[in-house]
Amino acid sequence: MHKINIGLTEKQRQGVMNLLNLDLADANVLLVKTKKYHWDVVGPQFRTLHKLWEEHYQELTINIDKIAERIRTLGCYPTGTMAGFLSIATLKEHSDKIPTATKMVTQLVEDHEQIIRNFRNHIDQCSEEFHDQGSADFLTDLMEKHEEMAWMLRSFIEGEAVEADGKKQPAATKVPVGV
Repeated sequence: MHKINIGLTEKQRQGVMNLLNLDLADANVLLVKTKKYHWDVVGPQFRTLHKLWEEHYQELTINIDKIAERIRTLGCYPTGTMAGFLSIATLKEHSDKIPTATKMVTQLVEDHEQIIRNFRNHIDQCSEEFHDQGSADFLTDLMEKHEEMAWMLRSFIEGEAVEADGKKQPAATKVPVGV
C-alpha cells in the first residue's frame, strides 16, 4: 500500500475518518427513515410530502456517496453495513408503527437537527484537533444542506397541522433555538 503524505498524520486521518463514519452512519439511518416515510405517508399532505421526501432521499444518497468517498480520499475505508451503521449512529430507528404525517415530519426535523449539531462539533474537531480544513469545509457544505432540509420540514409543520385522519390539530409550538 502506498504511503499517504497529504500533510496529516495517520492519527489525524484516523480521527477524521471516525467522525466521518459517524456522519455516514447517521446519513444512512436518515435515508432509510426518509424513504420509509415517503412510502407510508397518507392524508391530505400525501403528494406534497411524497415529492419532498423523494427530493430529500435523492440528496441524502448523493451525500452518503460523498462522505464515503471522502473517507477513501483520506486512505481509510468507510463503514458499509446496516449493522455497522446502527452500532455507531446517533440517530435511532423508530418503532414499526406508522406515525401520522405531522409526526413523520417532526421526527425527520429532529433527526436533521441532530445531524446539524453533530456536524458543528465535527467541523470544530476537524479544524482544531485534527488540522484538516478540507474535511471541515466538506462537512460545512453538508451541514448547510441539512439546514435547508430541516427548514423545509419545519416550514411544513408551522401553523395549523392536519393529521392523517383529516382533523385539524393545534398549531405547532415554537421550539426555542438551541433546544
